[in-house]
Amino acid sequence: MSASPVASAEPVMGVLEAIVLGIAQGLTEFLPISSTAHIRVIPAFFGWADPGAAFTAVIQLGTLLAVLIYFRGDIARIAKAWFRGLTDPVARREQDSKMGWIIALGTIPILVLGLAFKSQIEKDWRSLEIIGWTLIGMGLLMGAAERFGPQRRGLDAVTWKDGLWVGIWQSMALIPGASRSGSTITGGLIFGLDRAAAARFSFLLSIPSIFAAGLLSMKEHASALFGAQAVPVLVATVAAFVSGYWAIDFLLKFLARRSVYVFVVYRVVLGVVLLALLRQGVLSPMQGMLP
Repeated sequence: MSASPVASAEPVMGVLEAIVLGIAQGLTEFLPISSTAHIRVIPAFFGWADPGAAFTAVIQLGTLLAVLIYFRGDIARIAKAWFRGLTDPVARREQDSKMGWIIALGTIPILVLGLAFKSQIEKDWRSLEIIGWTLIGMGLLMGAAERFGPQRRGLDAVTWKDGLWVGIWQSMALIPGASRSGSTITGGLIFGLDRAAAARFSFLLSIPSIFAAGLLSMKEHASALFGAQAVPVLVATVAAFVSGYWAIDFLLKFLARRSVYVFVVYRVVLGVVLLALLRQGVLSPMQGMLP
């Protein structure tokens, strides 16, 4: 496969392409294998244009809806406890009340760094070479966390310190190929959470940042995303919701019984294959991206 020429104007995405990318977004947003990597790699393999960081951020709202519905009981309980804690000192000491603040604290690093490096995230860091190396690097870190992490604590034992440090790990997901769930689960395992707790906390922690990224992209790219691209964006968002809901349920059940090693192997193999194709000139680092 030879590298395709860079398009001179933004192409209109087809419905089939939107369905494929939406399903890929939903599955890989929550499985720790990097949604951004797959949204870049899949178009490169098929000769499609890169849909762009804005498209990815907006269709993430489909995965956000999946999280909100799947965890509606947890979210309602945490929200009620948090509001009670604003005026009731006893309620403030409840774990659910603390969890609201912990999630807020854990969201700060990715918001600050996301705004600071916005230009690089949307352009330079979407290089397939960066994605290849990041897939491998985070995969190896996740494997090490699985092997050496204490894994002694459940979600009811999450602390302020966990919120801050796992939030810092979440900010690594700004680098395409790292994976939001992969980086946060890795951070959770390193700081002593068991696999199920690390995954559940990862999903809850994702809510504010996905919401903020989606709204910002909608505001900045509304004319492009909701003009000629309106139908593909809607189709991809619905596909991301359906596949994302399935991925959440699958991962929680999977990690309750098994390790993350299968995802480690997948990440490393995909990264090695991607770098090999780049070295052979089959793909180019910025393939499909608009100027």
